Amino acid sequence: MTHFAPAGGPTPQPGTAHPDADSARVVAVVVTYNREDLLRECLDALEHQQRRPDAVVVIDNASSDGSGAVADAHPLGADVVHLRRNVGGAGGFAAGMARALVRHDADWVWLMDDDTIARPGALAALLAALEASPVRLSVLSSRAVWIDGRDHPMNTQRVRLGVSAATKRDASRAGGRPIRTASYVSALLNGQDVRRLGLPYADYFIWSDDFEHTGRLLRHGRGLQVPASVVEHRTKVFSNAQTSPGSRFYYDVRNRLWALLRTRSFAPWERLVYGGRTALGWGGQLLRHRGALAGVGARGLMAALRRGPRPSAVVLAADGEAAADVRAIDRAAGR
Repeated sequence: MTHFAPAGGPTPQPGTAHPDADSARVVAVVVTYNREDLLRECLDALEHQQRRPDAVVVIDNASSDGSGAVADAHPLGADVVHLRRNVGGAGGFAAGMARALVRHDADWVWLMDDDTIARPGALAALLAALEASPVRLSVLSSRAVWIDGRDHPMNTQRVRLGVSAATKRDASRAGGRPIRTASYVSALLNGQDVRRLGLPYADYFIWSDDFEHTGRLLRHGRGLQVPASVVEHRTKVFSNAQTSPGSRFYYDVRNRLWALLRTRSFAPWERLVYGGRTALGWGGQLLRHRGALAGVGARGLMAALRRGPRPSAVVLAADGEAAADVRAIDRAAGR
């Protein structure tokens, strides 16, 4: 795909850690399920990037509408994978990242859902920040806004706690701010680190897969949110995912406990801080919904205590090629 010179952004300086960022091989990964109109807009936006990705992988999560056909026919020429069953966003991103690394030799993987519409300079701004950074980066994320331009509450980035003045200066020099985790609504991940530390857990299905995975990459790595990189997250309403979770509260409870109790993605003190905040949030939800979520949450709690997530290749076993790619990356990472 054609590269275009990035517009604006910080100017690379001598001594930057990624001096050749704009020539790096960037593979975009889009996960879709039954949103053919939004998917078309998402792919249109990728086609019109000032710096286009070198390849695009679309994971069609066994959609029952025309999403798969839209991806196949789009002039962007994406590598479309039609899964046999819906494995959720978590399974889709695990399969997509693995394909980007194994079959497209990605240096960097740019992740998004099908309701993410990247503004024309989104990727160029991420790469400009990468090129200007004086330190090696593992994750960069965009500013996600709703259709009216307000910052989207679903994609608030966690700032790294206790960050030093030097780290803040490094981030500022690259035009960003230091983060501890990132949303998959436009996240650029270092392929070397994904190969070294592994893929997200497909068994999460939905919610907290990005929290755990970027937390893993950033426990010892550096991450930036880049305000100059803007994407629209076109959800139906302007709200946090936890505002009215219904039966999905099961995944919220199970997956957050998996991330905090069954992984090493967070230091012990971080587990206490994030665990405390999470418990307060759950308490507020139970009060707002007058206990209607209690049974759902209890099932999530018991599921988290009963076992941890299954290997992602097992979750994706119905799709042999995807499972093989995932197995190759996770085995190389010792997972």
